[in-house]
Amino acid sequence: MLLRSLTLTIALTLSLAAAPAFSEERPGVLKLLPQDAVTEHEATIGGRKLDYTATAGTLDLFGQDGNQTGAIFYTAYTAKNAGANRPLTFAFNGGPGAASAFLHLGLVGPRILDFGPQARDGAHAKLTDNPESWLDFTDLVLIDPIGTGWSRTAKADDAKDYYSVGSDAQSIAKAISLYVAHNNRAASPKYLLGESYGGFRAAKVAGALQESQGIIVAGAIMLSPLLEAQLMFNADEFALGAALELPSLAAAEMDRRGAFSAEKQTEAERFALGDYLTTLVGPEPSGDAAKAFYAKVSGLTGIPEDVVTRSRGFLGNAFAKNSGKEKGEVMSPYDAGFASPDPYPESDYDRGDDAILDGFTRAYGGAFSDYARNELGFKTEMTYSLLDNDVNRQWEWGGRGGGSRLQASVTGDIRQLLASNPSFHLLIAHGYSDLVTPYGVSRYVVDHLPQSLAKDRVQLDVYRGGHMFYTNADQRAAFTADAKAFYAKNGGIQPSD
Repeated sequence: MLLRSLTLTIALTLSLAAAPAFSEERPGVLKLLPQDAVTEHEATIGGRKLDYTATAGTLDLFGQDGNQTGAIFYTAYTAKNAGANRPLTFAFNGGPGAASAFLHLGLVGPRILDFGPQARDGAHAKLTDNPESWLDFTDLVLIDPIGTGWSRTAKADDAKDYYSVGSDAQSIAKAISLYVAHNNRAASPKYLLGESYGGFRAAKVAGALQESQGIIVAGAIMLSPLLEAQLMFNADEFALGAALELPSLAAAEMDRRGAFSAEKQTEAERFALGDYLTTLVGPEPSGDAAKAFYAKVSGLTGIPEDVVTRSRGFLGNAFAKNSGKEKGEVMSPYDAGFASPDPYPESDYDRGDDAILDGFTRAYGGAFSDYARNELGFKTEMTYSLLDNDVNRQWEWGGRGGGSRLQASVTGDIRQLLASNPSFHLLIAHGYSDLVTPYGVSRYVVDHLPQSLAKDRVQLDVYRGGHMFYTNADQRAAFTADAKAFYAKNGGIQPSD
C-alpha cells in the first residue's frame, strides 16, 4: 500500500562539496569518515508540522592507551524547541551483523523506503516521506554497531573484539553515554528500540548502561526479539518449541488463503498448547488417533498430511518447501505466509537465498547510502554494510550473559531490569507469521514473568505479517500508534509535544 504524501523541506547547513572532507587525523580506515553532517528540516509528521535537526556522524571509541580504536556511526533526529526532557530513543537492529537502516528507513525515520503496492519490489523501491515517523513523539538516535553500516575499528583485526554479547553491549552503551554527554540530554527519558537480535541486545545494553555508565533507561521496545534461544532453535526436536511455533504456521496458512481470523488464530493457539503439545510429548500416535491428529495439523498449516505424518508433527523444517509445493513456491521463515518462486523445485531442501532477507529488503542498504549522502550531507567512500554475514559467523555467544547460541537468553535480564528499576516498562511486538522469532516464544516468556514485576509494565502486541511486518503500511501504522500510546502511558511524552 502506498504511503500518504508528506511535505518535506530540507535546508542544508553544510557546504556539500563534490568530494567528502575526510579526517586525516583518524587512524586506518577511519580516515574515510567525514566530519559530522548537520542539516535542518521541516516535515509534516503525526498530522502537524515539525522542525527538526538531523545529524549524521560518528562517536569515537578509545583504548586504555588513549589511542582511537574505532568509530560508531549514528544518525540523530531531534525536534526543535521541544525541551531537554523530550524522550530520546536509541535504536539498533540485530543480526548480529545488521545495520540500523532496516528500522531507520522501514519504521521510525522521517524518510521511508516504499516497496510498492505489494510491499516486496526492491528493484523499484522509492524513498518517500514518512508521516508516521516516531519523531512525532520521541527524538531518535539510530546506531550501527561495529562491523555494520559505517562503524569500523581502526585496525581490521580488532573488529572481532566487538563481536560478542558482552563487548557489543558495552560498546553500544558507551556510544549512548557519549551521545547523551555531547548533547546535554541527561534529563531526557531514555528508551531503547531493538529488532530481532537487537531486542536481545536492548536488554543487555540496558543492563550495561545501568552498571557501567550510570544511565537508567525508562523503557525498551523489542521488535521480533530473540528472548529464549532454546525455545526457538530446537523447535524440530522438542515439543514445547514446536508448540510455540505452530500458531505462526497457522497464521501464515490463513494469510496465504486470505482468510485470517483472530478467532481462528486463538483456536490454533489453544490447540498448540493443548492436544498438539501433549501428543508430541507422548509416544508416537497410531491408528485412527494418529490419522485424525495429523489431518488436523495439516489443515491448520497447509502442509501435506503425508509430510506432517513423516515428521511426526514437527514442522519447522518442513514448511518452507511444502506449504506451496503444488504451485512451485517456497516460503520464507521471515514470513511463512510470503511465497516466492522456488529456484530449486527438484530439491527437497530449501537451498536458495531467502526472498525477504536476501531479496527486496537488501534495498535498504543502497537507499540509505544515497539518502545519507544527498539529503543528510554525510559523504564517504566507505561501503555501507547493511548485513554482514561474517560478523554473524564470528559472533561469540559466550562470556558475560551469553553462553552458547542455544543457551542465549535475556529472560533473567528482563527480570532484573524490572526488579531494579521501577520505572522500566517493556513493549514486545511480533508478526503473527514470523518463524525466525515466533511470537509464541515471547508470549511464553511474558506469561511466566512474576506478576509482581510484569503487571501493567510489560505488554505484548502481535500484528499481521512476519519478522519485518512494518514493510506493510497498515501494520506499520498500527504499531506506531501502539508505540506512541506506550510512551504516553509511561510518561514519555510531555504535554508541550
